[in-house]
Amino acid sequence: MPDLMAASFRVLRAVAWISAATACSTVPVARSVAAKPAALALAAGPDTTMRNADLLDYGRFPALAPADTDKSYFIPAVEIVTFQVLLNQFNRRFVDEEDYGSDWSTFKDNLHSGWIIDHDPFATNQVFHPYAGSLYFGFARSAGHGFWVSFAYTFLGSALWEVGGETGRPSLNDQITTGVSGSFLGEALFRIAGGILSDEEPGFFHELAAALASPPSFVNRHAFGDRFKNTFPTDDPAVFTRASLAGRNSLRVNDGGIGRDVPQNELVARFVIDYGLPGQPGYHYDEPFDYFHFDFDVTSGGESTVENLNARGLLFGDGYGSDDHRGVWGLFGNYSYFSPEVFRVSTTALSFGTIGQWWISDDVALQGTALGGVGYGASGTAASNQVDRDYHYGAIPQGTLGMRLIFGSLATFELQGRDFYVTGVASDDHGHGHENIASLQSALTFRVLERQTIGVQVDFARRDAPYSTVPSRRQTVGTASLVYSYVFGNTQKRQGAVEWREGHGR
Repeated sequence: MPDLMAASFRVLRAVAWISAATACSTVPVARSVAAKPAALALAAGPDTTMRNADLLDYGRFPALAPADTDKSYFIPAVEIVTFQVLLNQFNRRFVDEEDYGSDWSTFKDNLHSGWIIDHDPFATNQVFHPYAGSLYFGFARSAGHGFWVSFAYTFLGSALWEVGGETGRPSLNDQITTGVSGSFLGEALFRIAGGILSDEEPGFFHELAAALASPPSFVNRHAFGDRFKNTFPTDDPAVFTRASLAGRNSLRVNDGGIGRDVPQNELVARFVIDYGLPGQPGYHYDEPFDYFHFDFDVTSGGESTVENLNARGLLFGDGYGSDDHRGVWGLFGNYSYFSPEVFRVSTTALSFGTIGQWWISDDVALQGTALGGVGYGASGTAASNQVDRDYHYGAIPQGTLGMRLIFGSLATFELQGRDFYVTGVASDDHGHGHENIASLQSALTFRVLERQTIGVQVDFARRDAPYSTVPSRRQTVGTASLVYSYVFGNTQKRQGAVEWREGHGR
């Protein structure tokens, strides 16, 4: 593990020098979403540029139609550093002066020290660090940059915080969750904000919702006038979104002896979006996260307020299909956080797999997900603060299988299983054990009004953790929920099914 940390630090220093050489310029360029049409127009001659641009189909995003915007390398760098200074000062005054009392001396020490696996609370490492990374990413993305340049800003911003934002030695696990998971989460939130602002004249509540989804996008859109207002994708993806409120009852809970007080009944708020569903005529998977899935659950009771947070997007891949089935396959990037009251797991992962849809009959469609890969993350019990470090890091092979059977506009049946195997490879307690976490979710949903549904959902999750250094545990959680949902997106009339067949309407 020390060799891995040393190698990672050498890579960070090399990337930092390269970035420093290019970070002081401001370059005006055309939006990536308009680059191909603009290039064709220019090839035909200057007199045709505006005419061809006028013919572009901006689909659901007419307000974003102007063709050009500026990229700035300087502005997001200043914004990230400013955000870190303000966060450091807040933490120094209200959280822990010793941990955040960094200065030039601690910066130099950290710059030349080895990287470690830290012992911070689980939620700090696995939720707050990815969210901070999503803000770094959003500053760059909303300043006109694409995914990979924004990824570089996020990764370097994370390294700067690890070296200069705290007095402790830099943390390798934080670098992964902030720099990598933060980028996956940030791209999903950036595109969600763009979808919210897709109306020709977004109103106050649209602006508010977009600001909550991606605060950096709100800052740059309003601080710099029209310069960064046209940075969102505009290629008409197939989108299905659900905002839900559920009443949940705990059917079966075995806490494994940790003494966790689990509420019998609670409310759960949930937000789910599938963006870029396969089968949309004319849609292509050219950029990272042209397909992504995002879901987020918060609960009213217990100590695990954030119960689920998942951002999964296609990094490299392509579409496929025939008359009856369409899909997309390739390499996916995934950030997952799952905490069902008595245990928790979180990973940053890469997976190969596919998302697809098959029309079984005129009105019945089957959507499926199959992904398998490996990540790095942490798992353990949802212990009290006194023993909060009752979790460990390691490489985590993982898989997801899911299906969604859609019966026209009337009903849907969903089934999804996830499995995480937390190994001792690259672990902070190598050789002392492993964990296996599995979850199964099933739901039957009926449409009651045009955009409103009601359904029943049953969830089961289990953790098996045999260890030699801490008590071995088997923990289980089973729940049943009555779920109300409001659905929207351009596929909501068919409950998320994408229609591409001739003569069936869309």
